[in-house]
Amino acid sequence: MVTIQFSEDEIRTLERERYTYPHPRIQEKVEAVYLKSMGVAHGEICRLCHISRPTLVKYLHSYQANGIDGLKRWEYAGRPSELATHSNSLEEHFRQYPPATSTQAVEEIERLTGIKRSPTQVREFMRRVGMRFRKTGFVPKGVQDERKQQEQEEFAKKNSRAIFRKPRRGGVWCFS
Repeated sequence: MVTIQFSEDEIRTLERERYTYPHPRIQEKVEAVYLKSMGVAHGEICRLCHISRPTLVKYLHSYQANGIDGLKRWEYAGRPSELATHSNSLEEHFRQYPPATSTQAVEEIERLTGIKRSPTQVREFMRRVGMRFRKTGFVPKGVQDERKQQEQEEFAKKNSRAIFRKPRRGGVWCFS
């Protein structure tokens, strides 16, 4: 059991910071130490704050060593991505051969690096290296049959009535 003596100023600071500090994890740490300053038992603090005993002890040791500033430190940086080590080569490859879909990118990444990721993770990786997905339209191949070509031309002449009107904003002529 960790024993800490709290002054009235420290208790007031803990009471204020447990609700006003902008980061919710820091608020949780301050709340746990505040409950300790109120004389609440460790087991009850763990139950109320939904934390384990080792976590509570870590918070208390942090407060004991560095005071309220020790509680305000948040040193979690996340895990580095395995794809980060291959980002330069993958970026170069995708700039030269852009994938049409994220599934195709998943397959290319697995083929090049041996790392398998979901399409969602691959899309996020692609955004991080500066690539964006662009929707493309379908361009039909030219008609080979002359009869079909003539039929399409007649349909276009009969059904398209290009009416020119004054440009809207920006000075561009529009068809309607």
